[in-house]
Amino acid sequence: MTTLLDRVRGAAQRFGVDVTRYPDPAAYETRLVRLIEEFEVDLVLDAGAHAGRYAGGLRRAGYRGRIVSFEPLDGARRSLERAAAQDDAWSVLPYALGDESGPAVLNVAGGDGAASSVLPMLPRHREAQPRSAYVARQPVEVRRLDELWEQVVAPGERVFLKLDVRGCESQVLRGAGEYADDVTGVQLQTSFVPLYGDGLLFAEALDLAQSTLGLCLKSLAPGAADPRSGELLQCGLVLFREG
Repeated sequence: MTTLLDRVRGAAQRFGVDVTRYPDPAAYETRLVRLIEEFEVDLVLDAGAHAGRYAGGLRRAGYRGRIVSFEPLDGARRSLERAAAQDDAWSVLPYALGDESGPAVLNVAGGDGAASSVLPMLPRHREAQPRSAYVARQPVEVRRLDELWEQVVAPGERVFLKLDVRGCESQVLRGAGEYADDVTGVQLQTSFVPLYGDGLLFAEALDLAQSTLGLCLKSLAPGAADPRSGELLQCGLVLFREG
């Protein structure tokens, strides 16, 4: 159904003007983009991009810098590529990121596949979200970020690294090698209870980002909860390098 906003936008675009809803200042994406702007980020590396919801949210909230999305899952990546096709500042690479380059096998989750991981899914995850149980396996290519860095990062760009890699956060950060010190900010998806084999828990992820990377916590991103009890299972840590 065509809305009034659609009709107004169509009329305005004939004169070269784009009309959008003003971002809700209380929305998480808007707060994140304000932090990104405050720390003068030029490039978002979107690891575990899935179908592009995260990057699309940044765009709707006003971020206009470059985005490079990484997504190895075939079906999700096709949707991601369609989303990025009309955006000259958004590119897509078909890799999983990790600490060792080479072939791997991705466990494909049910539902929309967003819970897919190279790690085993633990019972607590399957019990809370039974539709996300693994249903298939797919060969993927893993690359270290430091091997791709000069391909995707231009000299002088300030980088924000978003990780939604389902328990593999520490591996991706190790794979950044010496370039980890060049990362301006990080968003880590982390768990309060074990959900994936060997995945980082909240305190471990926070300590890694603060003690090892020298970043400061600036915000928390909403995450999944157990619908049976309401218990929060995951959240995102948003950290930036000060000074």
